[in-house]
Amino acid sequence: MGDVDDPARALVGLYDRALPVVYGYLFVRCRERATAEDLTSETFMAAVAAVRRPGGTEVSIPWLVGVARHKLADHWRRRNRQERILPAEGPAGVEDPWEAELDAMVAADVLARLGGHHRVALTMRYVDGLSVQETAEVLGRSVHATEALLVRARAAFRKQYENRGSDE
Repeated sequence: MGDVDDPARALVGLYDRALPVVYGYLFVRCRERATAEDLTSETFMAAVAAVRRPGGTEVSIPWLVGVARHKLADHWRRRNRQERILPAEGPAGVEDPWEAELDAMVAADVLARLGGHHRVALTMRYVDGLSVQETAEVLGRSVHATEALLVRARAAFRKQYENRGSDE
């Protein structure tokens, strides 16, 4: 067990550096401290399980962030199933010409106010830079359904952004 190449020891050595990166990645995207903490814990539990398997996975901070991304997507999927809310807010496939310069702080606040299904779709597509196809794969949806979700999510974001002063 004194082997320096032991993946479990590498994970322990990486933990202090990786924890703030993984937690920060999750918190910025979900804006809920308890959720970010839970998902961070799930991420490291998955890493422990991975390094315990025969052959052990080589763990790095980018690998952990990738696991965290999947944990976050799973969280949003679970929440979406619980909420069962997917209101039709507009026709699918219509281009969204809204070209406004957004205040980053206001945009983050507006994003945090959206439903989980809209928040995760917009975050993956525009913050994480995933393609529509990649977003669909992570969400477990078809490309067409993801495009429709993004149309509704952008409309909800725009409505919240434009009306943000009227509800304060």
